[in-house]
Amino acid sequence: MRKESDFLGELTLPSDALYGIHSLRAQENFPNQKPFQLEWFKAMGKVKLACYRTYARFKEAAGEKYQQQKLPITFFDSSIINALEEAAFEIAQGDYYKQFIVPAVQGGAGTSVNMNINEIISNVALMKLGCKPGDYQKVDPFEHANVFQSTNDTVPTALKVATMVMLDQLEENINAHRNQVEKLERECRDVLRHGFTQMQKAVPSTYDKLFSSYNNALSRDWWRVSKCAERIKEVNLGGGATGTGLSIPRFFIMHVVNELQVITGLPVTRGENLSDTTSNLDSYVEVHATLKAHAVNLEKMVNDLRLLASDLSATSHLEIPQRQVGSSIMPGKINPVIPEFVISSVHKVYANDVLISNLCGQGCLELNAYLPVIGDALLESIQLLIDANATLLSNLMKGLEVISMDDGIYDNPAISTALIPYIGYHQSTSIAKLMKKEGLSIFEANKKLKLIKDEALQELMKPESLKRQGYSLNDIVNFS
Repeated sequence: MRKESDFLGELTLPSDALYGIHSLRAQENFPNQKPFQLEWFKAMGKVKLACYRTYARFKEAAGEKYQQQKLPITFFDSSIINALEEAAFEIAQGDYYKQFIVPAVQGGAGTSVNMNINEIISNVALMKLGCKPGDYQKVDPFEHANVFQSTNDTVPTALKVATMVMLDQLEENINAHRNQVEKLERECRDVLRHGFTQMQKAVPSTYDKLFSSYNNALSRDWWRVSKCAERIKEVNLGGGATGTGLSIPRFFIMHVVNELQVITGLPVTRGENLSDTTSNLDSYVEVHATLKAHAVNLEKMVNDLRLLASDLSATSHLEIPQRQVGSSIMPGKINPVIPEFVISSVHKVYANDVLISNLCGQGCLELNAYLPVIGDALLESIQLLIDANATLLSNLMKGLEVISMDDGIYDNPAISTALIPYIGYHQSTSIAKLMKKEGLSIFEANKKLKLIKDEALQELMKPESLKRQGYSLNDIVNFS
């Protein structure tokens, strides 16, 4: 065991712990057990690495400028800088994640996040230098690991890096899902189905029309998500506590974001007004609105598929893959678990949208103290949607089977709508009434009423005629 102290007192930690007293106090103060997001943790490593590399460049530039003169400030030894860089790089790979003990839900605007990372980096660096964890006289969490930084610029910058990384994955998943829906659209061309309005049978349609509507919605989602990086690319790294850059070298402010861009390969840029970038979080609200729109499209789609595959009518319109046993008491029962999973996920996204909107509005003057919870909700929503698209692709769309409604289509009185341009509304209504009253097909009803020639009716009832976008005057001429 080892003891560490701060101005509040002293605590005992395991001797090999890479976290320190500040992390331990946070764990005791915030008993929530939800873990901090791994991608955010890794992004903190990238941000710290950018800071240390910029520090090294600053040291080199200062040495070149002053050469034989005494430097105005004292720089760390190169061995310490190298050890800090190595530790930060390893965190960026996800190493030492189990040493991050601060939960996702916390107070303090992210100070606990920053200090847990600083303590891990310091202790890893100490071990690389042949020292024991906790020997902060050699490498200190404040003096060394946090050099030229603040919680208020490192933590939100890391959140934006993590968000962009995860949005890239979401974009890929949406596109893969969309490609499969587009394949279904091609495969189901001219396969007739009942259209429905207000859960009642309506004019006939085709399955390719159904899947094309999902394809278009997913295409819009794909495009919107691809634009999200533009909304959050401005970061406040180098701005310090409130965006003023107080106590931070101008060299560092001018170069650190460029270093981060090189490390991440992401289009991060320094905010034009670092105070604005620090205090206002409306960009997260905007990005999450895009996520919510995608969630709405997913819910609409799976609700449709679940309904069309249900046992509510005598004949199902779709068959969805059977993924697992559906009951502990009813043998043979299979439930639509994939749609239910997606619906559950998107409603968590809706809840996160309310949380993010409300807490972003809770920013006070120069800072928003609720960034950790806002960030956790944002990243959770992205992951939920990544997972929803992945399981829809693998466990539903790839095994979806459509059931042709060719025969039943012609028994639905609504199909008489197709005759209105040729025989008028009232005569079409007469056919519909007879179909409904006597349970006849449109062909059988017309044989009795003789309102249109059989050959003409057969032509109008072909799938390609029924799915045609509107009619032209030439159609009427040719018909007559």
